[in-house]
Amino acid sequence: MILHLRICSNLTLLYLLLGLFFAAAGTVKSGSVTGAVQLTGSSDSAVRKHDDYSGVVIWLEPLGKTMAPAPPEHLRMIQKDKHFDPHVLAIDVGATVEFPNLDPIFHNAFSSFDGQIFDLGLYPPGTSRSIHFTHTGVVRIFCNIHPSMSALIVVLDSPHFATTGKDGHFIIREVPAGPYRVNVLHERATDETLAALKRSVTVPESGAALPLITISEAGYLPVPHKNKYGHDYPASREDRPGYP
Repeated sequence: MILHLRICSNLTLLYLLLGLFFAAAGTVKSGSVTGAVQLTGSSDSAVRKHDDYSGVVIWLEPLGKTMAPAPPEHLRMIQKDKHFDPHVLAIDVGATVEFPNLDPIFHNAFSSFDGQIFDLGLYPPGTSRSIHFTHTGVVRIFCNIHPSMSALIVVLDSPHFATTGKDGHFIIREVPAGPYRVNVLHERATDETLAALKRSVTVPESGAALPLITISEAGYLPVPHKNKYGHDYPASREDRPGYP
């Protein structure tokens, strides 16, 4: 009986070790992908005077494999001092974004572009409304009251993305080893410029450092946007004392 128990115990341990071995053998190791962005030919004062390279989105598109959907996220883009913060937000498809109003005035965030059309309506200070983003794309956001307010939400179907800081650096963590396509989005670059920046990269288990990504803003022409009704903003609205 004792011998039988010892044999059973040894077999159980053996099966457990074998299971752990095969599980480890089937696991793809992950590393970090790092890099930096530099902006050239810019007319933006923050870039020209302060070398502010923030707000560029870089993401890795897996080649030859399908990514599992990311767990639903709940993120925030605040409205304060008549600004959206952050100005650029990259999210996974399926995420929900809150738009809290932290100003002592009313706001009305909306998007009338192809990325995802929505209108949060007019809502007062200290309240918040949210949007669930159901498909990929670039969502350009404005306020129907304050024409100077704008923001960008980039909805992606890859969990491997990052947004540059002011120094232009970025890091994409936990990237499984394998082949990817590098994509870049910058709101002050033309579609042709961004298309030319796409490249393929094979990420090893130890991660990878990408070469410097130089983005030219030459050829970019800002276009004044309309309000949510497709009309020009009243010229005096933001200057009216006490206006929400």
